[in-house]
Parts: sequence; C-alpha cells; structure tokens
Amino acid sequence: MTERHDVVIVGGGLVGASLAIALDRLGLDVGLVEATPPGEMPAVFDQRNLSFAAATVNALTALGVMAKLRTPTGPIRRIHISRQGDFGRVRLDASEYGRDSFGQVVVARDFGDALEARLGELPRLARYRPARFVGWGASDDGLRNVRIADARGERELQARLVVAADGTRSAVRQALGIDTQEHDYQQTLFVARVRADRAPDGTAYERFCDDGPTALLPRGDRHWGVVHGVSNDQADAVAALDETAWLRRLQQHLGWRVGRLTGSGERSAYPIVRVVAERLVAERAVLLGNAAQTIHPIGAQGFNLGLRDALTLAEQLAGAGDPGDYALLASYAQRRHEDRERTLAFSDGLARLTSNPAMLLKPLRSLGLVAVDAHTSLQSFLVGGAMGFRGDVPALCRGETA
Repeated sequence: MTERHDVVIVGGGLVGASLAIALDRLGLDVGLVEATPPGEMPAVFDQRNLSFAAATVNALTALGVMAKLRTPTGPIRRIHISRQGDFGRVRLDASEYGRDSFGQVVVARDFGDALEARLGELPRLARYRPARFVGWGASDDGLRNVRIADARGERELQARLVVAADGTRSAVRQALGIDTQEHDYQQTLFVARVRADRAPDGTAYERFCDDGPTALLPRGDRHWGVVHGVSNDQADAVAALDETAWLRRLQQHLGWRVGRLTGSGERSAYPIVRVVAERLVAERAVLLGNAAQTIHPIGAQGFNLGLRDALTLAEQLAGAGDPGDYALLASYAQRRHEDRERTLAFSDGLARLTSNPAMLLKPLRSLGLVAVDAHTSLQSFLVGGAMGFRGDVPALCRGETA
C-alpha cells in the first residue's frame, strides 16, 4: 500500500534532518528518506569542523539540538584574517558588538549524533532507511508519487511536497530537470584536528594563500580544527605527507600564532566545486542546502545558508493548508533570494580574489584588509553576514520562538 505524507524529505544529512525536526513542531506528517541504515551515520558526519554562525546556534538551540551535543563546542570570540605575502589584517572581536561570540565550532560527527538523538524523539516522523530515491511515479492531483528503493524493493510514497536535501549531486534535482551552473575551483580541502603549544582561546584564524585558504578553528576539546586548501595538482602529494611533513606545511602557511603545531589526527580530503541550481522550486518540489547551492567553504557559509533555507521553508509551511501550493513555494524562493545571492557572491568573490596571485591585486588586497580593520562600518557589514543575519532571516535564527 502506498504511504502518504504531507512532506517527504529526500536526504537525511545536516539540512534534511534539521528540516524534519522543524516540521515536526508544526504537526506535519513527514517522511525522511535516508541513504544510511539505522546505527550508521551519513558520510557528511565525519571529523570535519563545522562553524555554526550565531543565527544557526540560535535556531538549533530552539530546535533542541544543541542540548544533545555530548562534547563542548568551541566559541568563536575573535576572528583574525590575513593573506600570506600581503600586508594588513582584519581583527574582529565579538565583545565589541555586545556578544559573547560570533558562533560556535562543532565537530560534524558530534552534530550528527545530536541530530539522531533529536530525530529519535519525534513520534510522528516516518524514516525510510536505508533507501534511495529512484524517480517519480504517476502523480495524482495534488500529490507527487516518489519512487524509492529499499530492502523491500521499489515502492512509492505520496507527498504533497517533496524536499530535495540530497546533496550536491542531487538525484531529485536531476529528476526535476533543474539545470545547474558549475565552477571547479581546482582546489582540494584537507580537514583535520591538530594540537598546538597554545590551547584554543576563542580566536579563529583565516589565512589566505595563492593555492587556497587555511583556517584554524577553536574546538571545544582543547584541539584546533584545521581546514587547508591546496591546488588539485598538489593534492596527492599533500595526502601522502607523513605527520611531521604535514605539520611543517601547516606551520609554513599559518605561522606561529598558536605556537608550534605538535600533532595531527587523520586527514580527510574534499574537492571544491561550486554547483548552483538555476531555480529552487518546481511543481510540489523544492531544493534545499547543497542540492540548491554548494559553495566554496571559505568563510564557513555552506551549512549555515542551508539551515536558513530549511527554516524559511518551515516558516512558509506553518499554517499552510497545502504545503505544496506553488504560490507558497514561489514566495519561499523570493524570501531566500537576497540571502542566497549575497552569500553566493561573497563566497565566490572572496575565493577568487584571495587565491589570485596576480601582482596587481596585491596592493589592492592589502589596502582592503587595512580599510576593513580600520572602519567599524565595514566590519559591521562583514560581521552581520558572518553571523547569518542577511536578508529575510527566519525567526528561529533571530532567537525568536515563532
């Protein structure tokens, strides 16, 4: 028998799971199609370090997720930005804006465990796992029939709204016929946990170099989270480095701001490709998170942007008679336009500008760093975006309970 839901979410990662929790608060009947079986975590929940903007922390606190974290988070109280070979730097301090922190550093694995614990408290949620989306069935009026494959073989789910939260290479997006614009940055991102002479003190360091950005993030376990971008032609050589050579490379890029780097955990590598969907909605369907836009991780905007997608959609569905009504979905897309476009422009522009080795850009970049460090208005603009307060901000992100 075909099972019917108000909303079917395809993808149980960071954004899909967060949306399921938000929709449960509305009393909606939700089905969550997940690729991994019970007891396993999606690959995205690994040892990478997630920088939660203040708006994200507000929302996840209201959704009851932050309380489920089993290890302490690392507050980002100060941000130090510089570029190798350029003069000037930008220093931001949360206390100057009347805040304790700009956000928190959370280990993806711990966040995955917290989401799983919270999902387990939702009695109405129907979870299909392991299962995968395979296409559309013959849809009835007012419904979409979603074909999935699981241990029982192929079957269909009916939904008034289908949410694609299935990542950069979204099968749902492809089945909807939504085209994308892509740009390969020719960079690979290495992520690891490192130890240093100095324990984290709440300062996050962002260091730009010709071959990509390097960030040092203050974790809550007395370690630093490192994110190191390299050009693709160097990726195999960097992956092959032993621990001593790896730490030496990081030290050369980061300098001695936290003293000597003394140890490193396992490294994970991710190619960096920008993939942006040309539209966000279709008939009884909507794209969220990486399915809608996968952006350069510079500035740590990706998940934060995707969560704002999810929470804006949840606001649109609150009290709606038909969650798949096209006018409602069009209104959602309009609400997301400013935040999405500004974040895409910021991420892509910063990635291209800071990795461009052209000598003519060197003095301009340096003057830009000096100007931002000296002018509070420019800093405020940068801080507002970094904290997740761009455009039409969902109520939960603003710390409201609605």
